Amino acid sequence: MVLSILHRITGIAMAIGLLVFAWWLTKVAVGGEEYYSATDLLRGTLGRLFLLGGSFAFFLHLANGVRHLFWDVGRGFEIRQANASAWFVLVFAV
Repeated sequence: MVLSILHRITGIAMAIGLLVFAWWLTKVAVGGEEYYSATDLLRGTLGRLFLLGGSFAFFLHLANGVRHLFWDVGRGFEIRQANASAWFVLVFAV
């Protein structure tokens, strides 16, 4: 249940990250001072935390999506297997 909620949250986080990436690309296209100010913002502590969170969101969403693909073919539904795959998803994301 927790991974289902996290899967949705990470999907939203990746959508926000995509908007930030598009913003950064527009600054790259403009070039000059705007590019440097955007890059400095992402190099700061808050920017690095955002990039770290985005990486975590991507890998958790990826691993949980693969887990769901196994479930789609009817594998891994037993409690023990489901718990093991849930821990794998969390460890993979970290």
